Amino acid sequence: MTATADTETDADADVTAETEPETTAEETTEEAAGKPSRRPDLSLILLLAAAVLVAAGVWFTLEARSISAAPSAANSALTDVGATAEVNSAVTVALDKIFSYSYDRTDVTEKAAAAVLRGKALESYNRLFAQVREKAPAQKLVLTTRVSSSAVQELGGGKARLLVFLDQAAVRADNNSSTAAAAQLSITAEREGDNWVITDLIPR
Repeated sequence: MTATADTETDADADVTAETEPETTAEETTEEAAGKPSRRPDLSLILLLAAAVLVAAGVWFTLEARSISAAPSAANSALTDVGATAEVNSAVTVALDKIFSYSYDRTDVTEKAAAAVLRGKALESYNRLFAQVREKAPAQKLVLTTRVSSSAVQELGGGKARLLVFLDQAAVRADNNSSTAAAAQLSITAEREGDNWVITDLIPR
C-alpha cells in the first residue's frame, strides 16, 4: 500500500506542474512597458534648477537694495573716520570745560557753556549750574571733569549722537574732603557753521 500511495502522489504533482501557467518573456516585456518609468526627466530637473537660481538672484538683489537703504548705510560714523574724529574731539573738549569749575570762577564756566550748548542742553545746564553758583562758594568747591571714553554712534546730515563716559573729582576746601565719581551721558550734537554744538545731553 505504501508503494501505491507514493505513485499516486507523484502523478498528482506532475499534473499540477503541467497545469500551472508559465510566465513568458513576452508578458514580462509588456508589463514593463505598461509601467511608467521612475527615472526623473532631465529636462525638468534643469528647468527647476534654473528657476531656483533666478529666484535666488532676485532675493539677493532685493536684500542688497534694502541694506543700502537702511539707516546704517547713511551713518557716516561707520565710514567717515575724519568726521567722526572731529565731532568726537569737539564734544570731548566741550564737556571737559562745562563740567569743570572752581567756586571762585564760575563765570568762566558759564561763558564756556554758552558757547557750546544750544536748546534743551543749555536750558538743563543753566538750571543745574544755578545750584552750583549758590552752593560752591560756601563749600569752596572745585570740580574737575575729564572724558574717559566716548563713541560716536550715529553721524549724518549735520547731526551726531554720542555716548560719553566721564570721570569727575571734587574737592571741598571748607572741610578738606574729596570725592570721585563717574557719569555717563547721551549727547546729541549739531553742526553750526564750522563748529559742533551740543543740543541735548541726557544722563544715563
